[in-house]
Order: sequence, then structure tokens, then C-alpha cells
Amino acid sequence: MDSEILKIHEAYRKGSLNCSGLIASRIGELEKSNHNSVNYMLSDLAMEMAAEADDRIKSGKELRPLEGIPFGIKDVYMLQGTSSSGSSGILKNYKAPYTATAIVKLLDAGAIPVARENCDCFGHGSSNENSYFGPARNALDKNLVPGGSSGGSAVNVARGFTTFSIGGDTGGSIRQPSGYNKVYGLKPTYGRISRFGLMAYASSTDCVGPISRSLEDIRLLINIMSGKDSRDQTTFKSDAIPDEIFRNDPDLKKIRIGYYRNFIESDNLDENIRNDFIRLIGILKEQGNAVEELEFYDDTILVSAYYVLAMAETASNLARLDGSVYGERVAGESIRDQYALTRSENLTEETRKRIVGGNQVLAHGYAEDIYQKARYLRKMITDSFNRDFRNVGIILSPVTPNTPPLLGSSLKNPMVMYLSDAYTVGFSLGGLPALTAPLGTDTGVQITAEKNGEERILKFAKYLKEIL
Repeated sequence: MDSEILKIHEAYRKGSLNCSGLIASRIGELEKSNHNSVNYMLSDLAMEMAAEADDRIKSGKELRPLEGIPFGIKDVYMLQGTSSSGSSGILKNYKAPYTATAIVKLLDAGAIPVARENCDCFGHGSSNENSYFGPARNALDKNLVPGGSSGGSAVNVARGFTTFSIGGDTGGSIRQPSGYNKVYGLKPTYGRISRFGLMAYASSTDCVGPISRSLEDIRLLINIMSGKDSRDQTTFKSDAIPDEIFRNDPDLKKIRIGYYRNFIESDNLDENIRNDFIRLIGILKEQGNAVEELEFYDDTILVSAYYVLAMAETASNLARLDGSVYGERVAGESIRDQYALTRSENLTEETRKRIVGGNQVLAHGYAEDIYQKARYLRKMITDSFNRDFRNVGIILSPVTPNTPPLLGSSLKNPMVMYLSDAYTVGFSLGGLPALTAPLGTDTGVQITAEKNGEERILKFAKYLKEIL
């Protein structure tokens, strides 16, 4: 397999590349870029760590798994001593007092953070236009949105500014921008990687995951970040994924593949993406794979259920941002005025909208009719997945209904932005692992397996890459 991480390590060993030079080069590219993919540069920290890495390499010490590898951090993670804003105005001067568990593991493995990356404010968006720092721009066409909320992370990987980036996925925030920028992006099984130190959006679906141009690097990164964490009670111990999974495996053709008919027949799906996906299914059949047509919930039902639950959780999670303890305070004539002014002036319109919506569905008289029904529907969705995975080993689906829209168009029609998550939110509600692979259609293909099925997903992605 092609691993950018291993290629860099080989260059370090041969002496054809030094870490300080590589990091300085990547920093220079980021500083010159006009993609607006970065909120804060970490230049001083990165160069200090690069010098330490060069010393280790020169001394002949064994390279750590990510020794001297430049990476980006979505601006929703704690990194001690650095500005950690969540792409919001209210936290623009906030310094993280500790470091997120997943980031600690990467640093311990030798990785070097070069930038905190632009994203939708607190993850609220699917276009990266809802940011205090302005919109990031698509890696392939700066007139298009990069997707969200991890837009800056996907752009930096696609442009080669970072070898990998760490995004956050709540309802598709890694997978959708990965599709828009034609890179790999993995949302792991819920609980496989600790969320400690990740600014909470919807705690019951938030996931930490990697974005990379290499499947092998996705495997390396998932192994490093996975594991039980006493500070996140949803985490569990998982087995490492061995590198042998990328060797030729004749048993892959024995895996039964499923896809959802109603996804493909949806009026919301772009005709070219539909035709490309149908062509992909045809190629799989020609290769001797068994393919089964499945039935699932309507995509608009999935989006509605997801946003009811996500808005309810974000209203609760962001209640702490009132200027009293966290964030920029705006003075008012009373404490009530202070809260109102602080939140109105320092939160984006989209974030305010989601807080208001969340409080509405949790309010007396609405919770039973709206919120509890969404929770019940979530259980039904999970049960449906359990039934499907008794018959198939992999589920394939488009990543997004449409190709990336023009900058500004999603702000004029928010429903278009919400519906761009139509094919990702269901798997989030089910807690399932899902990978965007830049194959098959203009925005890639989504590969999903049952819980803790990341190994099967990566093996299948490699197989797809070989036959397409």
C-alpha cells in the first residue's frame, strides 16, 4: 500500500529529507495559501518539535510511528496552551488548558501539529461557511465550498499541506468534506476513539477520525488513536488492525454487499452521481460479488430525526457559553442582557439557530411530540441496521446527494446544506463505522460495516481501488 507516512520515514532514514526542512516547507505553503483553511498557525511549536525529531533521527533512535509527520487539527480540539476557538467568536481568545486524548496519542507517537484548521462554528454546518474566520475554499475549485464541518482539514490534506488531519464527525463532518475534496475520511465506530478534549456538538454521535490521502495511513492512525479512556465512559478496547489486511484476499468476493434502493431512487440525488453509483454496482457484480438491494428510511426522515436530536444536544452542550466562565463577555444592563448580548454577538447565525431549535424541541409540550419521537426513530434505525448486517457484510452508498455547491448558495438555502448530510446521518445515529473513499462517483463512495468493522471497511476500500 502507498503510505505517505512511511515514505517520509524512509526519506528521513536515507538522509534525503530532514524534519525541520519538511515542517518549514509545509508551514510556508499554509501561510501562502488562499484557501482560508487555517484559523491559527502553530509554527513555533512545530519547528521546536521538528528540531527534536531531527536530533532523534541523527542519534539513530528508532523512529516512533509518526515521527516528524506534519498534521492538522480541526479547531474543535483542546491542545494545551494554544488558541482553541471552535471557529467561533466567543472563544477566539480562549487558550486550551489541556490536550485532547486523541491528540496526546498522536503527539506521543511523534506527530507534529502545524495548524489549527478552519471549520463550521462548533461543527454547525456542512459547508464550512459558518465560521467566525470566514469560509474555507474547496481544494479543487476555490469557487466551491469545501464541505463541512471539517472543511479546512480536508482541504489541507487534499492540497498536501498536511500529511493527515484530525477531523470530527457528528453527522457526516469528516465524510462529506472528504468526498468534496477527493480524499479518504473515516468516521470510526462510536466509542472506539476517546472524545475527551473534543468540543461537544451532539455527544451521542460525535466521533474523532482521520483524513488522509492514503488508506494505509488511515489504518496507522486509527490504531494509534483507538482505546479505552477513563475520561470518556463511552470508549471501549479494540484490537489493532494489522497491515496484512491489504494483501490480496480471495475471500473478499464472498462478502455480500448491500445498498439502499431508496437512496439511489431519491429525487434529491444528482443524476450523474446516481449513474456512477449504478455503474459501480454493475462492476461489482461483473467481478462475481453478490449484491443485495436493501430498504431503508427515506433520506428526509433521516435528516429530520438527526437534526432534532443534534440540536437538542447542542443546546445543552453550549449552555455553558454565556460569558460568565467561558468566552468573550459583552456587558449589559442586567445579567439577562449580558447573556443575551454575549451569545447574540459572538455566536454565528447557524449556531444560534441550532440552540433555539434545540431548546424548542426540549420544551414542555414539544419534547414528547418531537424529541421523544426522534429518539424512538433512532432505535428503529439501529434495529434496521442490525437486521441488514445479518445478510450483508458491507453497505455501499453515495457520500452526498450532490457535488459541492458554489460558495454562498448554501447560506441562501439552508435546506440544501442540511440535505447534503442525507446519506451520512443514518450511520451516525447507528454508531457505525463509515469511510469515504474517493472512488466511483464525483464525491466518492461511502463504505459502511457493522460496529467495530473498520478492518473490513479498509480491506474493501482497497479492493474497490483495484477494480475501478
